Amino acid sequence: MVVVGVLALQGSFNEHIAALRRLGMKGVEIRKPEQLQSISSLIIPGGESTTMAKLAEFHNLFPALREFVKMGKPVWGTCAGLIFLANKAVGQKEGGQELVGGLNCTVHRNYFGSQIQSFEAELLVPELASQEGGPETFRGVFIRAPAVLEVGPEVEVLADYPIPSNKVLYSSSAVEIQEESAVPEKKVIVAIKQGNLLGTAFHPELTADTRWHSYFLKMVRDVGEGTSNTTVAVSEVASSSDRQTKYDLPIFR
Repeated sequence: MVVVGVLALQGSFNEHIAALRRLGMKGVEIRKPEQLQSISSLIIPGGESTTMAKLAEFHNLFPALREFVKMGKPVWGTCAGLIFLANKAVGQKEGGQELVGGLNCTVHRNYFGSQIQSFEAELLVPELASQEGGPETFRGVFIRAPAVLEVGPEVEVLADYPIPSNKVLYSSSAVEIQEESAVPEKKVIVAIKQGNLLGTAFHPELTADTRWHSYFLKMVRDVGEGTSNTTVAVSEVASSSDRQTKYDLPIFR
């Protein structure tokens, strides 16, 4: 069985582990640097990014996480995890926060606003649908979500989301920058892939749709970890899709 590490400092790590379990995979909680030596893929979950960063610093995880990424091992960051993996982040609290890096992009922390401005939206996901089947859309759950403002040429955009033209692009106590274009809307990036790194601004682990987890598991397979086991598990899920699924955690359906 393929074992996937899930950073378990704070946030929705239990929901990721439950989603992996529904695909026949085992997720293990990672809290210390030495535990990274026992895994070859990692999910960094959503949560409160500043709190997660402080806990990661307390446990001296950042050097080990950076080395894990540099070794080319598959890593997927959701929401706060996406911020962790970005090379640059703006809109942070005073003093900023430490980043793991690896994704050649600039991320805006809490781009979509505060907790009460959280929302769900149907996202066009052609690459996900072509690889995993199912509908051309995915129900994204955005909770105090970040967004990707810009990406490097080697980064593949997997999903974006339309926003009003007057959306605040950057804000702090000293300055606020708004989009001044007269166009009715622009699109902001919410899912990207670069090599063995995957980032989503939303929370797939809070839905009944496991296609993003399956997509990540295929990334794991492609770098040589447990090829046969991963293939069997994914195909078993596909063949049993007509059976009623039992969920062991509350999720959005």
